[in-house]
Amino acid sequence: MEIWDAYTADGKRTGEDLYRGVRIPNGRFHMVCEVLLRHADGDYLCMRRAATKPIYPGRWEATAGGSALKGEEPIDCIKRELKEETGLTGTDFRLLNRTVWEHNKCIYYTYLCSYDGPKDAIVLQAGETEGYRWMTEREFGAFARGGGMIPNQKRRYEAYFREQDIL
Repeated sequence: MEIWDAYTADGKRTGEDLYRGVRIPNGRFHMVCEVLLRHADGDYLCMRRAATKPIYPGRWEATAGGSALKGEEPIDCIKRELKEETGLTGTDFRLLNRTVWEHNKCIYYTYLCSYDGPKDAIVLQAGETEGYRWMTEREFGAFARGGGMIPNQKRRYEAYFREQDIL
């Protein structure tokens, strides 16, 4: 069973444990980290979620992410998630924002990461990802503006998209 740290809304660990699949008590949150991977040539990586995922099955999303395990710091979580879901390691992780979502009791840490390796080095994680696609900045902009991107994820990346003139 996956064990997480419990946090207060301001991001402080409470010393309590949370368990995947068990209701999170009111006033407690778990940490989720996500990353948008940008290749040195300017392309963005998008991953297709497994059709068996309970939330947004089969949808395309901006790269990788997931829940932090007990004791993990945000940067360690996102490096692990990126490696697990894509097989890649990136450099220059930049925290774009931290967002508290009351409705799902999550604190999201949203990152941008650079990658300069081969684009065909992707290794899909069974049960998590079923495909990938590198998108040019123009294609990625159309994806972000259109209905293809998961709406909540789009909101968390919105400031970056505006900074880059993607939206």
